[in-house]
Amino acid sequence: MIRSMTGFGQKQAPWQDGSVTIEVRSVNHRFLEVACRLPRHLHALEEPFKKAVQQRCARGRVDLTVSIQGGKGRGGVINLDQALAKQYHQALRRLKTSLKLAGPIDVALISGLRDVLTVSDQPLEDPQLATLVRKLAEEALNELQEMRKREGMTLAKDIQRRIHILKDHRAAVAERAPAVIDENFERMKQRLEKLMQADPPDVPRLHQELAMYADRGDITEEIVRLDSHMLQFGEQLKRAESVGKTLEFLLQEMGREVNTIGSKANDAVIAGHVVQMKAELERIREQVQNVE
Repeated sequence: MIRSMTGFGQKQAPWQDGSVTIEVRSVNHRFLEVACRLPRHLHALEEPFKKAVQQRCARGRVDLTVSIQGGKGRGGVINLDQALAKQYHQALRRLKTSLKLAGPIDVALISGLRDVLTVSDQPLEDPQLATLVRKLAEEALNELQEMRKREGMTLAKDIQRRIHILKDHRAAVAERAPAVIDENFERMKQRLEKLMQADPPDVPRLHQELAMYADRGDITEEIVRLDSHMLQFGEQLKRAESVGKTLEFLLQEMGREVNTIGSKANDAVIAGHVVQMKAELERIREQVQNVE
C-alpha cells in the first residue's frame, strides 16, 4: 500500500538528572532530503541516522532532532583569561587614581568584565548516552514510518473512491459516444442535402465522405487508453515501494485523454462529464502530491 510523505515520531527517556528527546518529522519533497540536528558531542551519529532514514524513506524532507535537557550530558569548561584580568585591574587602578574614586577593585568586579571568564562546550564521549540516543532514534523512526503508512492508507481510500467516480463518468461517456457519431453523421448529411437542393450526383461518395467526417469524432481509442491508465493507477496504489512519481505521470496521461475526449466529441452531454472528470483528476493530483 502507498505511503504518505507526512509523518511524525517522538521518543523521550530520562538521562542522569535530565532527559533525552528525539523528534523526527517529514513533509513533502520532490526527492529525499535528510537534516540532522545533534549536540556537538553526538555529531558522529549523523551519518548512521541518515542511513537509517534512507532505509525507511524514499521521498520527503526528513528532520531529525536530538535534544538533551539538564543532566551532565551537556558538559562545559570554564576558561580564565588571567592576562586580560591583569590588564583590566591595571586600567581600573589608573581610572580610580585619576578620578579619585573610592571603593575596592575586587574579584567580583573583575570576573564580571567581558571575556575574563568564558564557558565553552566540552565534548563528552559517553558510550551509554550514544547507545540511548541510537535506541530512541530507532523507535522514533519506526513511529514515523507507521504514521506515514497509516496516512498512506487514508490517501489510498480517498483516491480509489475518486477513481470509481472517474469510471462512472467514463462509462456514461462511452454509452453516449455512438449516438454522438450518428448525430454528427445525420447533421452533416442534412446540411449537405439542403445545400445541394437535390439528390447528390454521387450518393456512395457522399456517404463515404460523411463517414470519414463522423469518424473524426470517434473517441473509442481515447476511452481504451483511459481505461488502461486507470487500471495501471489502481495497481500502483497496491505496491509497497515508492510510486508517487509514477502516479503523477499516469495522472498526467489520464488528463491528456480526457482533454482529447472533450475536444473530439464536441457534445454538450460528454462535455459535462469531461468537466467532472477534470475536477476529480485535480483532486486526485492534490492527494498524490503527498504520496511517497
